[in-house]
Amino acid sequence: MAALTLRLLPSAVLIAIALTVAALATAASPPNCDRKCGDVDIPYPFGIGAGCFRDGFDLVCNRSLQPPRPFIGDTSIELMDVSVALGRARAYTHVDWVCYNATDMLGYEIVPFNLSTRPAFAISAAENKFTAVGCATVALVGNDDYVTGCVSACTSEAGVSNDTCDGFGCCQTAIREGMTALTTGFSVDYNNSRVWEFNPCSYAFIVEHEWYNFSLADLGGNRLNQTYKSGVPVVLDWNVGNMTICEEARRNPNSPPASYACADKNSECFNSSTGGGYICNCTSGYQGNPYEDGGCQDIDECSRQSEYRCYGSCINTIGNYTCSCPQGTMGDPTTKDGCHPTTSSTLPQYLKVLIATMSSILFLTISGFSTNLWLKNRNLMKTKQKFFKQNGGVLLQQQMNSYRGVTFKLFTQEELKKATDNFSSSRIIGRGGQGIVYEGMLEDNRLVAIKKSKLADERQTREFAKEMLILSQINHKNVIKLLGCCLEVEVPMLVYELVSKGNLFEYLHSKTHRFHIPLDARLRIAVESAEALAYLHSSTSTPIIHGDVKSSNILLDDEYTAKVSDFGASKLAPKDATQLATFVQGTCGYLDPEYMLTCQLTEKSDVFSFGVVILELLTRRKAFEFNVSDEEMLLTANFISAMKENKVDEMVDPEIKKEEDMVVIKEVCKLVVLCLNSNGDERPTMKEVAEDLGKLSKNKQILDMQSKHQNPVDDIIVTSDYVHEPPQRMQNVTSSEHSTSRYRSLEVQAVLSIESGR
Repeated sequence: MAALTLRLLPSAVLIAIALTVAALATAASPPNCDRKCGDVDIPYPFGIGAGCFRDGFDLVCNRSLQPPRPFIGDTSIELMDVSVALGRARAYTHVDWVCYNATDMLGYEIVPFNLSTRPAFAISAAENKFTAVGCATVALVGNDDYVTGCVSACTSEAGVSNDTCDGFGCCQTAIREGMTALTTGFSVDYNNSRVWEFNPCSYAFIVEHEWYNFSLADLGGNRLNQTYKSGVPVVLDWNVGNMTICEEARRNPNSPPASYACADKNSECFNSSTGGGYICNCTSGYQGNPYEDGGCQDIDECSRQSEYRCYGSCINTIGNYTCSCPQGTMGDPTTKDGCHPTTSSTLPQYLKVLIATMSSILFLTISGFSTNLWLKNRNLMKTKQKFFKQNGGVLLQQQMNSYRGVTFKLFTQEELKKATDNFSSSRIIGRGGQGIVYEGMLEDNRLVAIKKSKLADERQTREFAKEMLILSQINHKNVIKLLGCCLEVEVPMLVYELVSKGNLFEYLHSKTHRFHIPLDARLRIAVESAEALAYLHSSTSTPIIHGDVKSSNILLDDEYTAKVSDFGASKLAPKDATQLATFVQGTCGYLDPEYMLTCQLTEKSDVFSFGVVILELLTRRKAFEFNVSDEEMLLTANFISAMKENKVDEMVDPEIKKEEDMVVIKEVCKLVVLCLNSNGDERPTMKEVAEDLGKLSKNKQILDMQSKHQNPVDDIIVTSDYVHEPPQRMQNVTSSEHSTSRYRSLEVQAVLSIESGR
C-alpha cells in the first residue's frame, strides 16, 4: 500500500497582539485584583486586568466557560495551576491524532503548542516527555530549528504491556531545554493494514512525565482523543527578569524593562536553571508570595509538628522557632517520647531549669549540626557509591587494572565541578537533545570538553563499563580522544579532549561568517572522517557503530583536521544480528531508512549517514531544511532526483563548481549514490568509502598540478574503475523508485508534517 503522508500544520506563526495596557512591574498588584478564575488561583506576578500583573504574565479569564478558565494572554493555552515557589505552571496541551483504516486516512487533528510570544515561559525539559501511542507510529516533534521523535511499533496486542512505554505500543523521548513552540507530526506507513483493526489511531503529545500511564486500552478505538478532550498537562518553567540574572537585577533594581521582582524584604533571588532570568523565593522560616511587598509571612512551625518534628515545648519566633523538653524533663524533644523525667537533686529548681535548658540548647545545637553534617556526608557518599556501582564503576576499575598502559581516568564529581566553575552557564559550548557540553580546565591545565547528559538509559547502563573501556582504547588521529568519565552521578559524564575550531556544520552553514572552502579542503575533511569511521568499524578490538554520524559531530582542530566525536548513540557491534534497538535514535536528514524500518543498527547505517555528510560538503546545503518546498526539504531525496535527471551539477556549491573539477565531483557523487542505497547490503563499507575518497582526493591533486603546468584537463582522465560500483548496484540506486519511496514514507513525509511557526 502506498504511504500516506500528513501535512498537518498551519503555515503561519501566531502573531503577538499588542497589549492594550502596558503594565511594567510593580511591587505589588492593587488590592482589588481578581486572584481567582474558576477553580484556579492566580498569584502575582500573574494577573487578570490592567495593573494586576507583571509585564508578560497577563492572563485572560474566559467566564463564558463553566467553570471559568484562565488562558495565557494572547494565546489559546489554558492554565491549570501556578507554583510561585517552584517557578512552574501547568497548562493543557492537545493530544494530536490521526485515524485510519487499512487503505486510507480517516481523519486527523494537530494543534501546535506556541508560547513564542511569551519569553518568560518555556516547556520544561526536566518535567515533560514527548509521548507517542500506536502500533505503526513514527511521531516527531519540533520547530524550524529542532526536531526529535520516537518510533512505536507492534504487530499485535500480545507483546504490549500496561504501564510500560518501551517502544511497543508506546514510546517516549526527552525534549530540548528552553523550547517555547513545538508541533507534532506523523508518518502513516505501510504497516497500517496489519494493525488498524485493533489500533485504528496514532497519538502524539507532550505531557508531564509522571502523569501519563500507558494502557493497552489506549490502542483501541479513538480512546485518547475522547478521554482527554481538554488536553493533557504540560509543565512550564517561568522566570522574571527578561533574561536579567539576580546580580544585575539587584544592582539596578529600577532599570527598564522591568524592576527587581523580589519585592518582599524576606525574599531571596535565584538565577533560573533553564536559561536567562530569575525566580524569587521566601527565605527560610517564611512562606507566601515573594513577588509582593509583605507577601512572605512567618511560618508557625509549632503548628506543624510532623513537618518540623518538635514533640516537646515549642515556641514560635519570627522566622524561626525553639524546641525544648518541658520543665522537669530532659532528652531529645525532636524525637517522639524523647523527653523523660529528670532525677531529683539538691539543686534549686531554678538552677535545674536553667541547666536543663542550656544543656538542651547546647546539645541540640551541637548534635543537630553534627548529625546533619554527618547525615549529609553519609547520604552523599551512599548516593555516589550507588551511582558508581549502578554505572558499572566496580567492573570498569577491575577491567582497567587488567590492562596496562590505560590512560583512561575515573573523575570525581568534585573534580568536574571545579573544572567547570560548578557547571557555570558561561562554560557551555554546546547543547543538544541529549545533554549539554561544557568547556573545563583540569588541575594539570588541560582544556577538556565535558558532556553532561540529561537522561539515563538502562539499556546503555548495562554495557557502560565495557563500552567505556573499549572507547578509551581508541587511538586514531581523526577520532576525538575520550579521556575519562565520572560515574558518581545518575547519568555518567564523559570527558573528551577539547577541539578548538567548532564543528563542520558551523563551518559549512554559519549564518554570521561564510568561510571559503576549496574543493581539496572538503575532500580532505571527507577522507579524514571516513578513515576515522572505517577505523571504528574494522580496526578496534570490538567493532563500534557510531550511530549518529552528521556534520555537527565532526569537529575541526586548529589545523582544520577532522575529528569524529560524540559517541552518545554509539553501539558495540551486536554479536547477534537479531538484536534490535527499542528506539530509533539519530538526526533527521541523516537517518538510515533501513534502520528506521527494522530498528537494527549496523555499520551500513553509518555509511548512509556519512553519504549525507559528503553531500553537505559538495552542496553546502543542510541535510534537512524547513523553509523550502516539500520536494527540497530532504537533501538526499533532492540529490537522488537530480542524479536521475542528470542535473546534479545544479546542486553543487558554486564556490567549487569549476569546469576542471566537475569530473572529480561527479565521481564523488557516484560514490554518494552507493552510500545512499536503501538496501544496506548494497552499500560499500566505510573502508571502501575511505579508499575511494582517498583516490579521488589524490586525483584532484594531480589535476591541480596538471593545471599549474598549463596542460589541458583532458590529458588526465578520471575514471570510476577504482570506485566500488557494480553496474547492477548503480542501476538499482538510480533507476528504481523503490529505493527512495520507503525512505520518503518514514522520514521525508513524517518531517513534512512538522513546521511550527511558518
